[in-house]
Amino acid sequence: MSTSFEQIPGVARPARDALTAAGYRDLESLDGVDWEAASGLHGVGKRGLERLQAALLERGLSMRNAPAPEERSAEWTRGNTGTGAPDLVTARTEESPAGYVEKLEGRRREHGRLLLEIFGRATGERPAMWGPSMIGYGQAHYRYATGREGDTFHVGFSPGKARISLYGLQGLPRSEELLARLGKHRTAVSCVYVNKPEDIDLGVLEELVRHAWETDPGGCA
Repeated sequence: MSTSFEQIPGVARPARDALTAAGYRDLESLDGVDWEAASGLHGVGKRGLERLQAALLERGLSMRNAPAPEERSAEWTRGNTGTGAPDLVTARTEESPAGYVEKLEGRRREHGRLLLEIFGRATGERPAMWGPSMIGYGQAHYRYATGREGDTFHVGFSPGKARISLYGLQGLPRSEELLARLGKHRTAVSCVYVNKPEDIDLGVLEELVRHAWETDPGGCA
């Protein structure tokens, strides 16, 4: 799925032109790009880059070393309200998570099956698809001080081509302790990234998911 820069509200033409000239063809191509490298492009301002990063986060993606958005201090509640900003793109869909996983190829399918088992045991909840590629458990509503709000899932994952993204596992009472025991991973603003299941302790992952599930939501979006 490709999202043109023109589709992101508030990103001015000079920024779009600079990114295109630097070889970034769409929003998704910024996933994993270093924040400082992108901000150093002539014509790319801080505010536009923040809007691009926010759009990436809504899709389960992120630039590297991006600063935490100021508006991420939010009020969170369990459950959904059906109220959200009109430009939000990550919404719950009717697609079957198991069906989605079975359509993946090779190791991605194996990873998806494994994570469905782990998250299912840890939460006791049935999963749902959010957007085109994220599998979420439970629902939560967030509202920032700016007034921006939306519904999302409590915990979840996405078995990507290059890495596995895990959501809702940071900023919790035991997050640092459990992440220190997890194994090889890296973190971004809203995600924990793992290259492959063999790199981590799956028992610790299940413990971390269970801990997140039993804790009030506060960092999934």
